Amino acid sequence: MSVILIADDEARIRRLVSDFLKQDGHTILEAGDGQEALAIIQEAHPPVELAILDVMMPKMDGFALLHTLRAEEATQALPVMMLTARAEDGDQVLGLEGGADDYVTKPFSPLVLAARVRNILGRTKKIPTGNEVYGDLEINEKSHVVKVSEEPVVLTPKEYELLIYFKSNKGIALSRESILNSVWGYDYFGDLRTVDTHVKKLRAKLGKCGTMIETVRGYGYRFEA
Repeated sequence: MSVILIADDEARIRRLVSDFLKQDGHTILEAGDGQEALAIIQEAHPPVELAILDVMMPKMDGFALLHTLRAEEATQALPVMMLTARAEDGDQVLGLEGGADDYVTKPFSPLVLAARVRNILGRTKKIPTGNEVYGDLEINEKSHVVKVSEEPVVLTPKEYELLIYFKSNKGIALSRESILNSVWGYDYFGDLRTVDTHVKKLRAKLGKCGTMIETVRGYGYRFEA
């Protein structure tokens, strides 16, 4: 899943959008004004993968922030959704011509907004480019090959999906619920013990690298490499 920033001076709106996007397993960051949003985008690690920006924000409005993001090489390709109560055609044209990927007006359906977020992320997610190395652990998403100390590790499809989900959310504490929903899907009727069982098997197959999957007591797991 993805790291998403919600920048809006209304805490109620941030909470509403955050609650729905967290159901899809996303990590949510929040900002109450444009300057705070810019600082988070510049400093966040893992990096922000989608910014949802309110137009009417204090200190720096959404259009000014969008212009700043598009002017910087590091953020010019960052997907941006504009969120505003201003429904005039001129505002929408200004946002889209300024480089916004989508434009949503208030009031909005949280379900529709979540679907549009999935659409943006589906279009902009990077294609795996090759090996990623974490100490003795090597993961190649293009060939679906996992190695520990240069020796291939045979994983079931679900164990592989679980490892990729952990790797893609490196350093983030993931709840058992979010892992279950993201890896098994919302229509899966198993319980949270399914996650624990698969993590145990995955750790065993990864050998000494299994310790990279840390237990967050009373919550879930975190991948630290």
